[in-house]
Amino acid sequence: MLDTKRYLYVGFMCHQAAEKMMKAYYASLYDQHPPRTHNLRMLAQQADILKELSEEQMELLNTLEPLNVEARYPTDKERLLLSLNDKRCQFLYQSTQEFLEWIKKKL
Repeated sequence: MLDTKRYLYVGFMCHQAAEKMMKAYYASLYDQHPPRTHNLRMLAQQADILKELSEEQMELLNTLEPLNVEARYPTDKERLLLSLNDKRCQFLYQSTQEFLEWIKKKL
C-alpha cells in the first residue's frame, strides 16, 4: 500500500496492527477476551500499559486513532489525504513496527 501510494490504508492498517497487538497483550495478561473497541488509548489503559508509553508512542496512538474511523467512513477524505504523504506514512509504518516490537517483548 505504501508502494502504491494508498496512504489512507497505510494509516488504517497501522491502526489495525497496533489495536490487534494490544488486544493480544490484554488477552495474555488477563486470560480473557479484550474489550470490543477500536480506541487505542482505552486499550492501552485497560491493558495497563498506558503509563509505560513513551511520549513518542503516545503520539503515535493519537495519530493513528482517527485513521481507523476516517478510513472506513471518511467525512473529509481530501483533507485527510493531504495530511498523509509518503514521508509521513513511512514514519507511521516504522513507528508502528517499533511499537509492535515493544509490546511483543512484553508478551
